[in-house]
Amino acid sequence: MSNPVPEKLINFRVYLEGVFDMLGLSDVELPSFESMTDTVSGAGVAGEIDAPILGHFGSMTLTLNWRTVTQNAMLLAQQRAHPLDLRGSIQQYDASAGQYQTVPLQVLCSAHPKNIGLGSLQVGSSQENTTEMEVTRISVLVNNVPNIVLDKLNYVCVIDGVDYLAQVRENLGL
Repeated sequence: MSNPVPEKLINFRVYLEGVFDMLGLSDVELPSFESMTDTVSGAGVAGEIDAPILGHFGSMTLTLNWRTVTQNAMLLAQQRAHPLDLRGSIQQYDASAGQYQTVPLQVLCSAHPKNIGLGSLQVGSSQENTTEMEVTRISVLVNNVPNIVLDKLNYVCVIDGVDYLAQVRENLGL
């Protein structure tokens, strides 16, 4: 049995609250998972260590890039949490079978508007406007398997099936 080689994202769609397609998008920049850290130094440590804080991550920004201003883009300016459902199809090549196959990618987010950039106005050009959102909850599923689930407001951080904040929730009486 061979391991398929993941090659590319064939295409994707973005849904708001699972109701309609966010037409007009050109691309999406997904957030980075940057661990919050604290510097550990002192007796017993030869220098300094930036130690990650279990299950805690810095600000996470998701950016939707649009070709032009659209009504759908303006809906995301509402000052509230927006449940976004990003669905894609990843192309893989199975060398042993000599065939391409596809697997689903799904990114579920709860995000608040952070910055609405209207872009520019130039004759015959795209406006290149953006919607930046602060992500408070995110789930990443590859081939329908939840690889990462992070919910900052409910102390949930599951990575590859391990909940790094389960003991913290228990310690806090949650």
